[in-house]
Amino acid sequence: MTLHADLRVERGKFRLAVDMTVEPGEVVALLGPNGAGKSTALRALAGLLPLTDGRIAVADRIWDAPPDVFLPAERREVGVVFQDYLLFHHLSALENVAFGLRARGVRRAEARSRAATWLDRVGLADHARSTPRALSGGQAQRVALARALATDPQLLLLDEPLAALDASTRLQVRADLAHHLRDYTGHTVLVTHDPLDAMVLADRLIILENGAVVQQGAPTEIARRPRSDYVANLVGLNLFRGTAEDGLVTVDSGGTLTVADRTSGQVFLAFPPTAVSLHLDQPSGSPRNTWPVTVAGVEQHANTTRVRLDGSPAVLADITPAAVAELRLHPGMRLWAAVKATEIHSYPA
Repeated sequence: MTLHADLRVERGKFRLAVDMTVEPGEVVALLGPNGAGKSTALRALAGLLPLTDGRIAVADRIWDAPPDVFLPAERREVGVVFQDYLLFHHLSALENVAFGLRARGVRRAEARSRAATWLDRVGLADHARSTPRALSGGQAQRVALARALATDPQLLLLDEPLAALDASTRLQVRADLAHHLRDYTGHTVLVTHDPLDAMVLADRLIILENGAVVQQGAPTEIARRPRSDYVANLVGLNLFRGTAEDGLVTVDSGGTLTVADRTSGQVFLAFPPTAVSLHLDQPSGSPRNTWPVTVAGVEQHANTTRVRLDGSPAVLADITPAAVAELRLHPGMRLWAAVKATEIHSYPA
């Protein structure tokens, strides 16, 4: 019952070309910057946007294969949780969950019974008669999820399902959602901008940029080996590409870095901003990379301060507020950056 989706969509000058599979019980997350094609892919899977070319099929049932086959949204076994949930404000939580079942021809009594069961499963049995306006953001999200799952869909689409929640609610709702997804035996595709949502909820990530897949794999692999600036920013790493020869890497953007691995050829180099130390004078001592830099910007990030540094190469450094005070950092200041070779992760480009 594998979902195979070869998505080819042309809309004006934009072209989407994504080939993906989703196994039963698997959660696949689509990530990418604005305009990457995430929403276009989701609309194509839902049946709201026909393919220009390609094919969507679950097992041996074809949903879309231009020009001969196109199954409209109402004939696909798909459940959708939208970013703003799109609950009917004039209906109770129970009637909202029952709506999809009634739309598929289930009798009212049975639809309400099944809806009540789902509300109980998501912990909202006591809110069956509440209207959406009386629910918190987290409760509304769970009603929307129950409505999507009540029809027993083959495919569950989650469109930024936690984006409307405040930070204090998001942690608990994310954990609840992860629990419900573990029990769901169908195929799940999650669209999100939030790397933490993707890392916690998804079994596999597909990174889109400009309508194409630039990287895919397990969350741990993506986080450890980013292959684009977008992914590196997503997981909080400095990323460089260069040419290695016997452990010395000539960085494409300028400068050289020594790595612990005696590798050769085209490579990526990745290391966290916390691995970068800043000094007023060129440091000596244990083997490390050192190079002159200029402070380009200083930003507060939670309990650390992120410093943007121009140099060869340009780099991000995370340091403590105490270090900021000690160095008396300010834009335009010249410093030395240092990174130990053992802190740099290198892998084939």
